[in-house]
Amino acid sequence: MCSHHKPCRPVGLNDTHDPKGHCSMVLPDLVNRTKVIEIVAARDIVFALAHSGVCAAFSRETNDRICFLNVGPDEVIRSLFYNKNNDSLITVSVYASDNFSSLKCRSTRIEYIRRGKPDAGFALFESESLKWPGFVEFDDVNGKVLTYSAQDSIYKVFDLKNYTMLYSISDKNVQEIKISPGIMLLIFNRASSHVPLKILSIEDGTVLKAFNHLLHRNKKVDFIEQFNEKLLVKQENENLQILDVRTSETMEVNRNEFMTPSAFIFLYENQLFLTFRNRTVAVWNFRGELVTSFEDHLLWHPDCNTNNIYITSDQDLIISYCRTESDYQCGEGNGNSFTSLSGLSQ
Repeated sequence: MCSHHKPCRPVGLNDTHDPKGHCSMVLPDLVNRTKVIEIVAARDIVFALAHSGVCAAFSRETNDRICFLNVGPDEVIRSLFYNKNNDSLITVSVYASDNFSSLKCRSTRIEYIRRGKPDAGFALFESESLKWPGFVEFDDVNGKVLTYSAQDSIYKVFDLKNYTMLYSISDKNVQEIKISPGIMLLIFNRASSHVPLKILSIEDGTVLKAFNHLLHRNKKVDFIEQFNEKLLVKQENENLQILDVRTSETMEVNRNEFMTPSAFIFLYENQLFLTFRNRTVAVWNFRGELVTSFEDHLLWHPDCNTNNIYITSDQDLIISYCRTESDYQCGEGNGNSFTSLSGLSQ
């Protein structure tokens, strides 16, 4: 993200490969070059994570590589999160020493990384068993961390500022948790004709509302999403339902107009949401109306990962990696570029 007080400088053709470059250890995954899957910017440093699990930090001032974030030769970094609450980078990794079976989190202050000391960080959530299908999720909007221990069927919520545990949720019937500003939606195992739901305060876990949402029998649920007081429910070959959980009013969008997307992004500032499907992007409001669709922009990746999409803090600009028309016609090409998409108004 570019600072408002300082112009952004191009990073240039930085390379995470270079196995002969300065490094305090031998990283076996540097032998083969792999594609970059995630880029995170934090102040004057840009982090590039390769598919191999090698992560490198680069200076935006000099374009030089500062260091690798892997602190051991068997560490495979899977994701990055910049914690602006304490100006640190959180890495989520797996290790060969335990057959890559458990997620391990580490927090390292940006100041230490700038000095080339990535090993000066400390481990997070060491008491948690994060073996698959366990997970850790970082919520920047509410300043919280959600962990799930599959071994114990326990969800825990931590404060993102100091990593203290706030409360836990122990219920084997919880199928999924969705996080929205100020609240969490607990989705329980469905019954034949309904799915039990609970809305909790994100701050202390207090139950704000518990209710059942009616479903069509024998049809799978494509998704259930929560956005403030709005609940979005879509079943296979059925209309999209938009439920106001405060008033219980429901509106529907025809299934031919709204087809199940592969990913969502909610725009909290604009009270809109983005959908991604088959390389296309569309913007909807919570009255079920299509605000705009970017028909002349095709995303480069068919299986859209929201890490490939950047939205400005004012939520008035999308920057995404797109195909040009010639790329689309030829199947491949070298004319790919980052394209800005505007028009996000209700």
